[in-house]
Amino acid sequence: MTLKNLRPVTRQSTEAIVIDNLRAFILSGEVAAGGRLTEAAMSEQLGVSRATLRMALHRLAGEGLIEQIPYTGWQVAQLSQQDIWEIWTLRGALESLASRLAVSRDDPQVFAAVEEAYAELESACARGNMRAISAADFALHQVIIDSADHARLAAQYRVVEQQVRMFISTSNLHVATGPDDIIAQHAPLIAAFRARDAQAAADAAWWHDETEGQRLIAWLAQSAARGGEQT
Repeated sequence: MTLKNLRPVTRQSTEAIVIDNLRAFILSGEVAAGGRLTEAAMSEQLGVSRATLRMALHRLAGEGLIEQIPYTGWQVAQLSQQDIWEIWTLRGALESLASRLAVSRDDPQVFAAVEEAYAELESACARGNMRAISAADFALHQVIIDSADHARLAAQYRVVEQQVRMFISTSNLHVATGPDDIIAQHAPLIAAFRARDAQAAADAAWWHDETEGQRLIAWLAQSAARGGEQT
């Protein structure tokens, strides 16, 4: 028996709980990109002080999920075409390397973990709940990052982790044509893992991120041409 993947229970501070709740709320897409966030309403709803809320908001701003507008307040971050390009190219480089390393380890536990994460994505897609789909989508990529067994790579991924989650959520909500499309996006990557082909896995990871990045950029351009906002 191995306890490697059994994580100890940790006690969270009120601030940490507020950060987690706010992060989940932002990533759910319930507030559109550019949407205002009102401190008074949020502190009342969460049942915490304005000071605690502000600490959480500053943390999310550091993660790139929200923006502070001088003399105005807070709003959900709006991803520009440049933002999307930077996220997908960096994400692609990290996930491509992680995929190559994970497959090259030739460890049965790695392949089992990837299969389990993919099954969770398939299950979420079958249920059709977009929040669950995006959570399972990100979890699959996180498993691959963890499976590379490369501490420095994982540390770099954590720097942009929340922006990757926002990328995934926005893409799944606005660009994907439905659950079947989301499954199809990941099919080449999973096929490469099943074939134990490290180079194909690296190529598939890059292709996935590039393809979704380009689709998201195109959606942003079309929205701008229509004079609309990210919704």
